[in-house]
Amino acid sequence: MTPRTPADLPRLIRHYIAGAHAESADGRTFPNADPASNRPYCEVASGGARDVDAAVAAAGEAFARGPWPRLSARERGRVLYRIADAVEAREDRLAELESFDTGLPITQARGQARRAAENFRYFADVINALHEAAFPTAAQVGYVVRKPVGVAGLITPWNTPFMLESWKLAPAIAAGCSVVLKPAEFTPLSASVWPQIMAEAGLPAGVFNMVHGTGESAGAALAGHPDVPLISFTGETATGRTIMRTAAEGLKGLSMELGGKSPCVVFADADLGAAVDGALFGVYSLNGERCTAGSRIIVEESVYPEFVARFAERADRTRVGRPDDPATEIGALVHPEHYERVLGYVAAGVKQGARLVAGGERPAHLPTGNYLAATAFADVTPDMRIWREEIFGPVAAIASFRDEEDAIRLANDTRYGLAGYVWTSDLARGHRVAQAIEAGMVWLNSHNVRDLRTPFGGVKASGVGREGGESSIDFYTERQLVSVATGDTRTPRFGSADDD
Repeated sequence: MTPRTPADLPRLIRHYIAGAHAESADGRTFPNADPASNRPYCEVASGGARDVDAAVAAAGEAFARGPWPRLSARERGRVLYRIADAVEAREDRLAELESFDTGLPITQARGQARRAAENFRYFADVINALHEAAFPTAAQVGYVVRKPVGVAGLITPWNTPFMLESWKLAPAIAAGCSVVLKPAEFTPLSASVWPQIMAEAGLPAGVFNMVHGTGESAGAALAGHPDVPLISFTGETATGRTIMRTAAEGLKGLSMELGGKSPCVVFADADLGAAVDGALFGVYSLNGERCTAGSRIIVEESVYPEFVARFAERADRTRVGRPDDPATEIGALVHPEHYERVLGYVAAGVKQGARLVAGGERPAHLPTGNYLAATAFADVTPDMRIWREEIFGPVAAIASFRDEEDAIRLANDTRYGLAGYVWTSDLARGHRVAQAIEAGMVWLNSHNVRDLRTPFGGVKASGVGREGGESSIDFYTERQLVSVATGDTRTPRFGSADDD
């Protein structure tokens, strides 16, 4: 039961540097396979330091001498709108490629293409609406201007790759930067469409550059490049630490959205049906491969047995299937290495004594590919690995709490702090608990609904900085104060004592 192979797949996915496709300087490639069959279908250029050097040089030339940073915000916005139109015109194709390459259900992949287009339209509007401050006094006026920082290095993950690439590309180029994008090596297929989109929209050559390859090679070279003052990274916490150490030498600006192990707190007075819906969607959508997954579900004791029963019954009925099947709710996990890692957590949950109430194994009707049934453990305790470590797969850990204080303690019992979810009909308590949770974002009586105007990011081991809205523009620009004398500023006359 393998998915249909999309037509016209490339045999070789190449870099894109200075407006032209390019093979790796050393000619190296690596195979790319679809996760539903694990059969290689193309080769990908494997970039290294020389390829990154070439891409950074092209981006630097476009920034220093090209027209892009010197265009007005309105002119840049028009190009961003054309990029959005080009993305939207390819919605079906992008969804097909994304689903095939990542294992995401096709219905969820379609939404990612629409969100990518909206990212460009949104930042086209943001950059044109920005205004700066002026500070007049009797003797001078100071005004603030925003200037693009320069070449931005963008390193993106393999879950919902095209949309997350757009999330970084749109504000960076809207601000006037040129960019070097390093897509995730597991999922390069949809990224291969960017060069055509950018050229069609009229983005000047060299503003957008892309180097494929592993994090250890291409990613490390980009993070450490002396001519790249900014790095925006989304990925796991351990890699984020490595990038931070590398970037420290050049005092680079960093925006890093890292791992998560987010709590979903359900009080007894919550609408239990809505809470079950939200908890299921939060941990099983996108195959559970999402940083904001509410994977630690914490339920008040009095409704804990009922919640577990309802959650387990629905998990058992969650449809696992081919990514291209519109009925599929969970597709194939992205890569055999990641699949084995997730299975290792399932085994650890059983070994450490958690109660397996749903899933835990490959569905019988899917004998090949990286498939795992929607999995849930109950009676999980804080010493267990499935409670403490990010799994990044369709695995839920459910525990109970006594009262509000206990709920907050358990919610914060993690080194991560990206997101949180609270379900209760008592809004006063909801606000209290939401603000007590140590996380960059908390949703009250809702699953993860994103507003592009709001800041996105985490605390603790979940990241540094914020993206989204003006936070993104702040990252890709520097504010410069210019003070102009308009009257007598009465400068002290050093060395003038003999003139008296």
